[in-house]
Amino acid sequence: MSDPARDFAPLIDRLDALFDRLEAVLPTPLPPTDWSATAFRWRTRGGRGWLEAVKQPHRIRFEDLQGVEDQKQRIAQNTKQFVQGRSANNVLLTGARGTGKSSLVKAVLNRFAAKGLRLIEVDKDELVHLPEIVDLVAARRERFIIFCDDLSFESGEPGYKAMKSILDGSITGMPDNLLVYATSNRRHLMPEKMSENLEAKHDADGDIHPGETTEEKISLSERFGLWLSFYPFGQDHYLEICAHWLAEFGVPADKIEAARGEALQWSLMRGSRSGRVAWQFARDYAGRHGGKPARAVTKK
Repeated sequence: MSDPARDFAPLIDRLDALFDRLEAVLPTPLPPTDWSATAFRWRTRGGRGWLEAVKQPHRIRFEDLQGVEDQKQRIAQNTKQFVQGRSANNVLLTGARGTGKSSLVKAVLNRFAAKGLRLIEVDKDELVHLPEIVDLVAARRERFIIFCDDLSFESGEPGYKAMKSILDGSITGMPDNLLVYATSNRRHLMPEKMSENLEAKHDADGDIHPGETTEEKISLSERFGLWLSFYPFGQDHYLEICAHWLAEFGVPADKIEAARGEALQWSLMRGSRSGRVAWQFARDYAGRHGGKPARAVTKK
């Protein structure tokens, strides 16, 4: 008499092998969202996305950003209106590199996180997932800012249309608990070419009408209700920022004054006088002269 267990053993082995292959191709469960976090990154895997909590957000303060007082006041007021449930605008921060655009958005989170503000960082390549993000947070009681850093597009990129649609072009309105804050080195978020000037038309009265390409580029930036511009720093301004960060790193006042020459040499070597360059100089100088550990400063 045959043994049933032995007879079915080859079939069971084949089924086990089949299940192993199926597990390799079936989508794995996405991680659950940790809604207790204050900052998130949008991650994708296999065409599906989820919100990944940022364990240690950059805790820069408004007070650490020097020489951009008007920009700080305007973005703080806009964000205050937003967290209080009042009307507020999407914000576009444009201008020279290293002048504090991204840091200002991070400082906004640091100031308003206790009042329910949350930040979601989305890379340009992931902007096609914006409708998914909107659906995910629309019913939450927190107030969310979608943060797009160093945003720019080339012609025909899919993220461009997704951003336009979310801001003000879809049949579905943006939820009241969501805004977009974006930074860019380009005022209109797309490269500008000389050939586009040839598309302009003149009417009988001499008025100039931009071509379709120019109009298309302007149409996205115009969907941001608040524009904040940032400009290169002068020498005195740069030295003030260096002095601020040197003090934050625990450098004594007499050494801060003596560091002015080195700070200028540092900017010449870098070819730039920006807040970022000033902060990098302060880190280097403080490290060489016994200042605070970097962690003690960046966690403020």
